[in-house]
Amino acid sequence: MTNLFYDGTFEGLLTAVFEIYDRKLGLVNVQKGDVQTAGMFEDTLKVTTSPDYASRVLKGLRKKLSPNSVQRIYIAHMAEMVNEDNNIVGYIRYVFDNTENIEDDYGNRYVIRLSEVIRMMWRERHRMEAFIRFQKLQDETYYAVIEPDFNVLPLLIKHFRNRYTDQKFIIYDIKRNYGIYYDLHDTEFINLDFSNVAKPTDTIAAYTEEEAIYQHLWKNYFQSVNIAARKNTRLHVRHIPKRYWKHLTEKI
Repeated sequence: MTNLFYDGTFEGLLTAVFEIYDRKLGLVNVQKGDVQTAGMFEDTLKVTTSPDYASRVLKGLRKKLSPNSVQRIYIAHMAEMVNEDNNIVGYIRYVFDNTENIEDDYGNRYVIRLSEVIRMMWRERHRMEAFIRFQKLQDETYYAVIEPDFNVLPLLIKHFRNRYTDQKFIIYDIKRNYGIYYDLHDTEFINLDFSNVAKPTDTIAAYTEEEAIYQHLWKNYFQSVNIAARKNTRLHVRHIPKRYWKHLTEKI
């Protein structure tokens, strides 16, 4: 078996696929990060990301798959799930090793696993769209903090740009330390420096005066509509898992 170590980027993963075919490798183990010591009967290969090699693999995928299926491969990699690289590489190899279209071949373990990962990504994206709570800052920018299980931030751009066209906003993933900023015209990825605050969610000093009022009204509204006799904690947690509560204004 050959252990392939790559830099964690999508281009790096596609380069690893190129190396597998170029070197005619059979059993492989693809991993992110620096080269580690291999076992007695294993070989090691450090994959150097090549835009040219990656482009050739991507071009081949586009010939054999629909645009939607190619995008699904990218989204599955973007999820950053532990030990999923080999499943993605297995899916890509299954595509290239078959003359027929394999997109709906759910009898194959790689095809069905990719579908499972995509479903988890869409579910997490949907939850973020529903659970994000913005706070208005003094410079008129709306700020929200998230900690999704998967890296879904890029998937949120279209939804929030369409919904808040006339508002500047920042959505920041504090788990991965990067965010998106919309300035009424363009959206860009940003990194913020929180060295001068206790934590990334500590933005009270930057609130507008009316923000505190709106938060108080929002909390009071939820308390007023709550019917103690009809409380169903199990159902509530199923729809709004507890891990999201710390970023919901009505739960703080």
